[in-house]
Amino acid sequence: MHVDIIMPQLGESIAEGTITSWLIVPGGRIEKDQSLLEVETDKVALEIPSPSTGFLTEVLVPAGQTVPVGTLLARLDTEPPDTEVVSRVGGVLVRQMDHAPADENHYSPAVKQLATKHGIDLSQIKGTGTGERITKKDVLDYVAQHKAGNMASAPMDEPTPSSAVPQGDEILPLTSMRRTIAERMIKSRQTSAHVVTVFEADCSGVAKFREGRAFTYLPFVIHAVARGLREIPLLNSSWDETGIVLKREINVGIAIALEEGLLVPVIRHADQKRLTQLGQEVADLAERARSKRLQPEEVQGGTFTITNHGGFGSLFSTPIIHQPQIAILGVGAIHKRAVVVHDAIAIRPMTYLSLSFDHRVIDGATADGFMSTVKNYLETSTWEHVL
Repeated sequence: MHVDIIMPQLGESIAEGTITSWLIVPGGRIEKDQSLLEVETDKVALEIPSPSTGFLTEVLVPAGQTVPVGTLLARLDTEPPDTEVVSRVGGVLVRQMDHAPADENHYSPAVKQLATKHGIDLSQIKGTGTGERITKKDVLDYVAQHKAGNMASAPMDEPTPSSAVPQGDEILPLTSMRRTIAERMIKSRQTSAHVVTVFEADCSGVAKFREGRAFTYLPFVIHAVARGLREIPLLNSSWDETGIVLKREINVGIAIALEEGLLVPVIRHADQKRLTQLGQEVADLAERARSKRLQPEEVQGGTFTITNHGGFGSLFSTPIIHQPQIAILGVGAIHKRAVVVHDAIAIRPMTYLSLSFDHRVIDGATADGFMSTVKNYLETSTWEHVL
């Protein structure tokens, strides 16, 4: 029996994916549900399991190529023989899709967005994807080539990048995830009017409650932030040209550092969950993000983001807003410091909380009011009743 391995639909808005690596060599044997290949999209990187036990007899799309959903990637040989050719890649039954001819101008949303951003006529680009389909890499390469061509007319006092790499230097190829992060960070800085405010919080109560319990500090911060968002809903909103969109749900994204980049899985309805549940979800999402087992829908729909940069020892940060949200909270390292408490010197576990917010939507007074609320909850809450 031949089983086709097909690029699955990895989310409603995802039209293509990049094969980052094959985890089994051609001709190699693989067990059912064993990881077969790694796929990267503009939203998530994950491993695709094999739909059955067999031998990888044919690889049709090599690592490094970006292809549309439905593309035939490889074939497995299994027993007993059967004429039906199906795959349950990613837990969803999928079949090979007919590819639109190149002259039908079937471009993915990501390709169209890039073309619009750079003012490019896609008919001028020759695609390198399956069936000469234009990929994001094709568009970015086209932009880079034309920028290089325009350098000849640049003023002499403007620095121009050298096309030659000095001997001994090394070029690290940009992954799809790295390109996406770069594009989104630049777009966020260009879109939002970034302002940062910093507060200091005393974590003595949290530290005492954690004694003898398997809790990190992050679930406490999430709980305090969720309560703050409930009290000041303007922080749980997004900008729209027709007005400010107040989000009905409080879905808190947690930035997870990976070796190759960053993912922001989302804890949905964070305001409705207790400390234990928040702690379990954070641990589960972090573990699956690092092992590339997150599903695309788990990194979508966030309304506010927390980045725990203090886990690496950082005290302050000015995080960039995760669009289309209007604020992101950075949590610094918790260190014991000498502070003044009731006109006396005391040693307390302290942390800095930095809020980057979009000044188009909220003013400093509103942002500081939110931070005061979060600080107050962290310092004064009786945590037993939300355990």
